[in-house]
Amino acid sequence: MSVELPLSALAVTSALHAGFQVAVTTLVYPVLLRDGSDWSRRHGAHSRSIVPLVVLTYGAVLVSMVWVFAAGAVPAGAWVAGGAFALTLLVTAVGAAPLHGRLARGFDPGVARRLLLVDRGRCALAVTAAVAAAVTLVRV
Repeated sequence: MSVELPLSALAVTSALHAGFQVAVTTLVYPVLLRDGSDWSRRHGAHSRSIVPLVVLTYGAVLVSMVWVFAAGAVPAGAWVAGGAFALTLLVTAVGAAPLHGRLARGFDPGVARRLLLVDRGRCALAVTAAVAAAVTLVRV
């Protein structure tokens, strides 16, 4: 099996993920985490609306990563993209998700600041994965 099509899928899904993450980091979280006014309603609405997008976006990247690895010889850049994506999942699981859990119990400015920092890390990792996937595709 040729690796070009799976790498194309990885480049597209990684770009989708990076765009999603940049939007969350630069637009969604600054507004959501600005203050605690009407917090329970706003945080609940955010959580209900973003979870399906996260599942679809992360799932698409994961499926394309599996496809690349199943296709055979994996270029170094795909390993970089996969590693960055794996770290994004780890940071989400051990950083962002528990912080959201704490915020679900009530707004805390310190927890909100930590979430903003964790989220910036996720954003950097998502962009790194997208760049690595795109560069890899161009070089194949």
